[in-house]
Amino acid sequence: MDFKSIIQSIKAKEFKPIYFLHGEEPYFIDEITNAIIENSLDEAERDFNQAIVYGKDSDVIHIISQAKEYPMMAQRRLVVVREAQDLKYFRKTAEDLKKNDELASYFENPSDQTIFVINYKFKKFDSRKKIFKAAKKNGVVFQSDKIKEYQLSGWINSYVKERGYNITPKASELLVEFLGDDLSKVINEFNKLEILVEKGTTINEVHIEENIGISKDYNVFELVNAIAIRDISKANIIVNYFDHNPKAGSIIMVIANIFKLHSQMMKVHFLGNKTKENIASSLKIHPFVAGKMLNSIKIYNPKKIAANISTLHEYDLKSKGVDNPSSTPGQLMKELIYKLMH
Repeated sequence: MDFKSIIQSIKAKEFKPIYFLHGEEPYFIDEITNAIIENSLDEAERDFNQAIVYGKDSDVIHIISQAKEYPMMAQRRLVVVREAQDLKYFRKTAEDLKKNDELASYFENPSDQTIFVINYKFKKFDSRKKIFKAAKKNGVVFQSDKIKEYQLSGWINSYVKERGYNITPKASELLVEFLGDDLSKVINEFNKLEILVEKGTTINEVHIEENIGISKDYNVFELVNAIAIRDISKANIIVNYFDHNPKAGSIIMVIANIFKLHSQMMKVHFLGNKTKENIASSLKIHPFVAGKMLNSIKIYNPKKIAANISTLHEYDLKSKGVDNPSSTPGQLMKELIYKLMH
């Protein structure tokens, strides 16, 4: 089952006895868990029928005993193991588990009066293990994968529409640029906007600047755009802004994003089919960005791109103190931008 299907079934109160949630992206794991907590028991039933424990502070025997208890004045019980990756059980060797695998034994014959939720975060669980197979047979196993970088804008667009809004491409890119792939941060910032902006609004860069604090004009996204079209004046203005406002754009973030631009331009140069559609498909970027990339490769030939990548590597080392006894990040950025665009 995918994320949306699981949420829909939970809201319809169609529960399974086991939910084994694992993977690198904690946001989806938390959302499913919170939906189960909200929908499985009435508030009055929770005191006697809900047990939420943390892996670091609990043990398997205690957790299983909680799961085997009968509901008290309720239809079901709920047992949630948060941060299950810290449970000592998951550090046992295969040999130890052969002797006595209590949790797998429970999963093979779970109570039909208990909803048992495992939150195993930040990594995928080994699907070859007995407990995993038992959970898959008798419940729901959900693998929570990170949203890939090129998919983040699309994911934000879909999420925003579900909440009754639209968002401009630039506003979406600003969120990705500054919040990265931490979905919890993205959602938290959007929740702030929901309080201040009416439903039906198309969220733009002005909304982002006024309510989240990301400048619509002076940000890494705009700097990369300026370099892509060799707008020296605009690039220098943005770098000067970063020099006086270090939180707006760190040199590490600047170098990483400029390198990404050059890497993409080099790939486009060596594509046989240079249509906007093929570039978008090959580089996994928005067609609008692909169109701008076609203009950039007219400005930067492969030889200049290769030289710039070497310069970026040099300044990446300097930003970390290598062969740089005294230059500040602002000074390094100014030097770097000059060399890249001349």
